Amino acid sequence: MQTADFDYALPPELIAQQPAPKRDESRLMVLHRNENRVEHRRFPALLEFLHPGDVLVLNNSRVIPARLRGANARTGGKFEVLLLEENAPNDWWVMLRPGKRARIGAQIIFRDAGGKPADVWAVVVETNDDGHRRLQFSGTADIRRELDRLGEVPLPPYIQRHSQMPGDKERYQTVFARPDGSVAAPTAGLHFTPELLEQIRARGVQICFLTLHVGPGTFLPVKTESLAAHKMHEERFELSEETANAINAAKKSGRRVIATGTTTVRALETVAALHNGKLAKNAGKTGIFIHPPFSFQIVDALLTNFHLPRSTLLMLVSAFAAPGQSRGREIILAAYAEAIRERYRFFSYGDAMLIL
Repeated sequence: MQTADFDYALPPELIAQQPAPKRDESRLMVLHRNENRVEHRRFPALLEFLHPGDVLVLNNSRVIPARLRGANARTGGKFEVLLLEENAPNDWWVMLRPGKRARIGAQIIFRDAGGKPADVWAVVVETNDDGHRRLQFSGTADIRRELDRLGEVPLPPYIQRHSQMPGDKERYQTVFARPDGSVAAPTAGLHFTPELLEQIRARGVQICFLTLHVGPGTFLPVKTESLAAHKMHEERFELSEETANAINAAKKSGRRVIATGTTTVRALETVAALHNGKLAKNAGKTGIFIHPPFSFQIVDALLTNFHLPRSTLLMLVSAFAAPGQSRGREIILAAYAEAIRERYRFFSYGDAMLIL
């Protein structure tokens, strides 16, 4: 299958640049994949499609204020730094712009939210094949402690704003976020409110959590001509024994497992592939690339947002629309075409889709 098969045109005004005023005001497209039929609802109607005994799995990774701004200590040239992966305290791989100016040995002095020089700096000590830089931070025992003071919410690149809005710090975070580590939100979870989660529990649905720290690769389009040639960026995940046992019990008794977000799907299916279709406590990195055709071992239903053209996320939901077959692409692109006609909001701050 070719990358170009997953392309589509989206009017710019449907890219959700601003957060919705309330989390539960999003629209919900319900795709009944076996019938190839869609319904148009509001997000709180999700309750109607959940059954007692279902297990709803959510990704509880917390977005860190991973975007830092600084200047070259020698030239004064400005830098934008996106933290990617921590090697050790004060030792990080980063995405740095403009990268060509960030040569090994360059010193970067960071600025606070008001644009004033802070007492934190870093030195470029290494580069890798992806063009990322390794920084050694100084002026603090741990740069993590300074992120609330120096960092910004790392909004996706398609949100065309010069700076974050006051509401971004709260809105670009799920209400159940716990462990720090993501540089992008697990966006399917952004629609939930504490009240809706309680209503879901009261319906007899078991809510479980796992952690997958979302990396910037989630926004990158597949650039290779064929899907087979694409290499995924790895992301760290952790699946607890409690969640693994709950899902195993549900599968054994024929109850549904509903994944919230493609990140949740990737973590669950990664672990299932390691344990012959069952789950066990696990922590590590996953680079699983799910695209048609793919046979899912764990996930029975999927709640997700509307994704970028040619993205690995779009390819995953296409695989889920027709498990084990290649026709899911046509089903999803037809649903996306209807979403465009119905003026759904796309991408991170956009509306939601439930695939049953």
